[in-house]
Amino acid sequence: MKSYRKILYFNTKTRRAFINITPQVEECLAESGIKEGLLLCNAMHITASVFINDDEPGLHSDFEAFLEKLAPEKPYDQYAHNGFEDNADAHLKRTIMGREVVVAVTNGKLDFGPWEQIFYGEFDGKRTKKVLVKIIGE
Repeated sequence: MKSYRKILYFNTKTRRAFINITPQVEECLAESGIKEGLLLCNAMHITASVFINDDEPGLHSDFEAFLEKLAPEKPYDQYAHNGFEDNADAHLKRTIMGREVVVAVTNGKLDFGPWEQIFYGEFDGKRTKKVLVKIIGE
């Protein structure tokens, strides 16, 4: 069995963002040479997420509104965590959106359902963060 590992780096200009990373992940798969197996993609920071959904701007706006209702950024003093930092909401948003995705690899391609794409969700941006891509298979 073969194994492949690569780190992708992201640095958003805004505190929150959703980035379609499917093209970068597909590049990793091509580099790996793996035709059949599993691909893991996970955020390596506790205020960022990797998830699968549709690449539709209205839906992304809905995610933002939904998450802000559940874990509003402000007022900062509503959170016990916010003493030295102001990012408690980002930790909660990440928990809701998830840490990672696993996608089957079939015939050298990501085995997606209709409209599925991989996204990086940033909830406490403006600094460099990492996403791990790990692929195992033959």
